[in-house]
Amino acid sequence: MEDPEAPQPARTAPHALSALLPAREFLRSRKGQLLLAEWVVSFLTFICYVASTAVALMTVPLIEFLWALFTFFAYSTKLNEQMKGLLWPLLDFIRCVSAAIIYFVISLVAVSKYTCGASKAAAVLGFVATIVFAFDFYLIFNDLTKFLKKGEPAGEPEAQKSDDEEFDSDSD
Repeated sequence: MEDPEAPQPARTAPHALSALLPAREFLRSRKGQLLLAEWVVSFLTFICYVASTAVALMTVPLIEFLWALFTFFAYSTKLNEQMKGLLWPLLDFIRCVSAAIIYFVISLVAVSKYTCGASKAAAVLGFVATIVFAFDFYLIFNDLTKFLKKGEPAGEPEAQKSDDEEFDSDSD
């Protein structure tokens, strides 16, 4: 019979399943939470468009859902660090800008053209998705500008100013 006071082995998920689950630190990060929010809002918007009379507009949320799911998977498994040939921040920026614009347009169409409740709910979720994607591209843009400013030498603007002052004379 087993000793009840003996330490029990730690129970862990099988290795194959744990590889598919995102790390806790990624889920707690700002990028992880934004990608999760984009993923959930896109899925809910897709469901609402499928249930509405505006079913023709369902392809955009479906594509954005799949793209957000892929991006979430790529960032959570650090696939973006392994694929060095792609400019991930730029791709992510383009994804967010295009999603925000397209969600805004189809939400306006759904509000103005369709009258059923599900299309109105899809439009409201589309506006929420617009805000989430716009916030994400704003943060990505700030990160990109900080990264690009690190690349230029710190004393360059001052050196250029001193050169301009040398050539700036008012004597005739």
